[in-house]
Amino acid sequence: MNRQFHPKKIELLAPAGTFEIFQKIIKSGANAVYFGGKSLNMRMHREDYNFTREEMKEAVAMAHSFNKKAYIAVNSLLSQKDLKEAEAYLQFLNDIQPDALIIQDFAILELINRLHLNLPLHASVMMNAHNLQTIEAFKELGITRIVASREMDLKTIQNLHLQTDMEFEYFIHGDMCIAHGGQCLYSGILFGKSSNRGLCMKPCRWSFQIKKDGFIFPTEYPMAVKDMCMYEHIPEIMESGIVSFKIEGRMRDAEYLMHLIHCYSDAIDRYMEDPIGYDRKKNMQVIYENRKRDVSTAYAFGKPGLANINSRYEGTGKLYSHGKVFSSPVEEREISKERVKEIKKILMGRSPSPKKAILSVKVNSYEQGKVALEEGVDVLYLSGEVFEPDHPFSKKEILHLIRQKKNTKIYLGLPRMMFEDDFSRYRRLFNANALDVDGLLITNLGAIREFRQLGWELIGDYCLNIYNHEAANFYQKQGLSAVTLSVEIPLKDAIDTIQKSSIPMEVIVHGSPVVMYMEHDLYENTLVLDPIGYEDNHGADHSILVLADEKGYEHPVYRDHRGRNHMTLCKDLCYLPFLKELHAIGVHRFRIEGCHYDLNRFQKIIRIYQEALRDLTRCECLFASLTSVQDRFTLGSFQFDEGGDSS
Repeated sequence: MNRQFHPKKIELLAPAGTFEIFQKIIKSGANAVYFGGKSLNMRMHREDYNFTREEMKEAVAMAHSFNKKAYIAVNSLLSQKDLKEAEAYLQFLNDIQPDALIIQDFAILELINRLHLNLPLHASVMMNAHNLQTIEAFKELGITRIVASREMDLKTIQNLHLQTDMEFEYFIHGDMCIAHGGQCLYSGILFGKSSNRGLCMKPCRWSFQIKKDGFIFPTEYPMAVKDMCMYEHIPEIMESGIVSFKIEGRMRDAEYLMHLIHCYSDAIDRYMEDPIGYDRKKNMQVIYENRKRDVSTAYAFGKPGLANINSRYEGTGKLYSHGKVFSSPVEEREISKERVKEIKKILMGRSPSPKKAILSVKVNSYEQGKVALEEGVDVLYLSGEVFEPDHPFSKKEILHLIRQKKNTKIYLGLPRMMFEDDFSRYRRLFNANALDVDGLLITNLGAIREFRQLGWELIGDYCLNIYNHEAANFYQKQGLSAVTLSVEIPLKDAIDTIQKSSIPMEVIVHGSPVVMYMEHDLYENTLVLDPIGYEDNHGADHSILVLADEKGYEHPVYRDHRGRNHMTLCKDLCYLPFLKELHAIGVHRFRIEGCHYDLNRFQKIIRIYQEALRDLTRCECLFASLTSVQDRFTLGSFQFDEGGDSS
């Protein structure tokens, strides 16, 4: 069943969580079906879901017998343990020849190339493709389709479609995340169950009240987004250049999915048959009556604001498919002497490294930058997304810091999300001004493609999600000289990744990395809601919005100068007690993520870490001097030897 629209074929792409569901859906109005195997995909909560290898083989053959396509999701980040399994798995997939694999981790690309396999590749929504430079980089790597970022509006897609022959796939219905694709790390850090490995415990759907400026605001589920529903906007999607209309729902039952497929299939065919007399609302009422949550068009027509937040059935925190609760609020696990001792034992046995340890620091303001230079840090990163009330680094400030830098290397950080106007501004800055910076802190593949010709050193930031050595080596081939380790990687995977990577690995050892990165602006709640009480923040400055969960734990959310929100840990990350052991396994770059600190605290932390790196035998003693009554620290993902197993 082919659907031809203008010069291209379009497809309705349906999910299947089990082979039994697939057998029904493949006979429906869907042109293609996507599913996953029993490992290495983004839906790993249920053992009775996903396909065995025999089922995958039969499903691909059955799809082709109906002249339809079968796409297989191999879209989780791979642990070091997964890499070996992935080789045999990819060779099996090459034998059964699905129409494409949906991938997130560049390790898959590395393995396919090394094994000389013939497997078409689609870039998962978790790759967060959102600019032309990234799309063109994907194309050069052999990727034939992107699943567009959830935050990309249809107008942007239409503009990009005119500039590239890349295929675009777009979610038209189903469960959405509040965070940018691949940029929610909290479940992995808190539970050892990574949202990038199909095991998200949904902390975004906890109940939270908002606190700011001494006021309490009566929010209930302020990060629980509505489900996507684009049923009434089929014409706009079809005219935008999108070729694949994707329904989310690999954990949904057959009856629910068959109903959706029928409605959307009918709508697409009716519009193609009669675009003038087309009725947008024909089945909308029945879709609405059978919804799981309330629905919205999300970012399809611009930022939706608070209208995108759901209240229907939230608070259960349940998987609709079987009613199991995902998670309840828990405290970030504090550093304990026992766990530090276990970590040191696991890390021990390596010979001391002769290579000098260096200290890098990311700063939020010109004033922080001056302090870092006065203290003589080795590397200074100027954040590309500055938290309010500070302003972005001006040309004048950058040049002034460069003049003071002495032996410090200075790198300009880039925003995680870079749209065309961002590239335009940075091009003008770099081309019109002889900035004598040492390099860039890179946040996306498109930025590598765009700026590597400048000849500056390029360092990969932690938002690149380096979870294994194959992905690290991929980025080295792209031109990076060092990469930052994922902050949600558990201890043993971190050790293996560091030791097997050919590229230097930077580790964030102190501070508060962003664990949820959102286009959604939670601060809007404080403008439209009346306070219901008064209470100061317990940790963060009162001007900072905090999400107070049901157990009273406060989660700071910083707003940057573009209005994006950055949720950080409740407690600062701290690896100070075992820096010596990390250095021995090959870590030579140690970073303080310091954007949220006041100047006095910032200076004190820098001095302690510099002293530690000068004499690594004093780390535990210095940790004791760092702690006080008000300072509480967490080991983050290093509290786990291994994370939740994607297999």
